[in-house]
Amino acid sequence: MFGWVQNRAMTRAAQDRTLVLLRHAKAEQEGWDDDHERELTGRGRRDATAAGHWLVEHGIGVDEVLCSTSERTQQTTEGVWGSGCPETEVHLDRRIYLATPQRLLEVIHEADDDADVLMVVGHAPGIPSLAELLCDGEGSVEGHRKMAEGFPTCAVAVMHYAGRWSDLAFGDARLERFHVCRDGAAS
Repeated sequence: MFGWVQNRAMTRAAQDRTLVLLRHAKAEQEGWDDDHERELTGRGRRDATAAGHWLVEHGIGVDEVLCSTSERTQQTTEGVWGSGCPETEVHLDRRIYLATPQRLLEVIHEADDDADVLMVVGHAPGIPSLAELLCDGEGSVEGHRKMAEGFPTCAVAVMHYAGRWSDLAFGDARLERFHVCRDGAAS
């Protein structure tokens, strides 16, 4: 019995995972004293819904979401779920707000090990930088080309990784897709 448990743990460690990095949708630029409280624009709300449609169209179901505590990231997550993407457990984490790539990686290390598909909803420059550092040029050539052109609001980087979330390090992932979600945009 002990050998079975040990082998199961080793198999779990090598399990394929999907990491979805989503930069929040377009937010209001003026009229806010507190950046943390900025809300999505009308276009931002439509783009967040488009992100959810895109995830559904590509068969990407999310097991866990790590979301910044900012109003715009929470509204982006709500838009994704409002599009028909199945809702899942969302963990709000203040550390994601305007975080560095290293801080974002620390948050990811604490993700539920049972989550095979993890989505992080955050901000620039942390989310774009994290995507580049995790993939380090590996994966989809077209995806890397698009990502190099910019990581605007409501952009999604989908990566694959084999291992435990707690072991993820820069250079460990492969970029599978990169897409900028816009209302009515298809790919």
